[in-house]
Amino acid sequence: MRSMTGFGRGTAENQTADITFTIEITSINRKQLDIRVALPNELSSFEPGLRSRVGEFVSRGAVNVKVLMQLGPKATKEGVKLNSALLEALIDESRQIGNGLGLTDEIHIRDFMDVPGVIEFSGPNLKVPEVEIAFSEALDIAVNELVAMKEKEGEHICKDIASRLQVLRKLVDEIEPLAADIPEQQKTKLLQKLEHAGLGIIDSDDERILREVVIYCDKADVTEEITRLRSHFVQFEGYLKNTTGPVGRSLDFLIQELFRETTTLGNKAAGCQISPLVVKMKTELEKIREQVQNAE
Repeated sequence: MRSMTGFGRGTAENQTADITFTIEITSINRKQLDIRVALPNELSSFEPGLRSRVGEFVSRGAVNVKVLMQLGPKATKEGVKLNSALLEALIDESRQIGNGLGLTDEIHIRDFMDVPGVIEFSGPNLKVPEVEIAFSEALDIAVNELVAMKEKEGEHICKDIASRLQVLRKLVDEIEPLAADIPEQQKTKLLQKLEHAGLGIIDSDDERILREVVIYCDKADVTEEITRLRSHFVQFEGYLKNTTGPVGRSLDFLIQELFRETTTLGNKAAGCQISPLVVKMKTELEKIREQVQNAE
């Protein structure tokens, strides 16, 4: 089992291209997969492959990917170019204006260095194998760290859920013998109600009375709920041991079923010794649900 919460950071450098990539990936809870990418415009062509790679390891959650690119001295120098034509035109125009106004101030090249377009930065060529390899290395490191953290957190979630399932099993074991007495208790209550209704002494062997008692008691039988609860416990534990893929959605469904069966059991057994135990079950189930919401 993996958690949906995690963080991974990867850095890779290519000395030939003099470029360093740093990629950070964060993941938090979300029912569906939502990958958001922030990267320099020059790397926009890398985004489809990045999304595909992350999607291979993450099935759901809100995933934020931040890509940083750092250029070394060599890459920076190669990308810097002086627009000589523009610089000459600016100098000539400035001199003409100065002469026309009768100005004698000297004109220096450095005065035009801050003019937009005089210094151009084309950036390095990113469509070369060595750059793509460095990018992939940084991404793989970040993804692997993310997965490692998700798996570590998932182990804690799994252990917590497993321990709470054991508590639920014990509570069901306590409920079962108590539930066996419910039909007889309901039968006694029904006969007493009939007597208190002014019908006199009721013959418990009367076929008509017995038929109604059976129907009445059948509605209070929780055998089916207990059987289903135990079956769901087994399924739940099976998903916890699953290491081949995401189980979060399956656990979401099962926890809903566990709540439904527990609620039905509580309604049928209302007012007897079982009710406090059902409350404890719902408390444990709620804690499990909180954990399941973070399972991938």
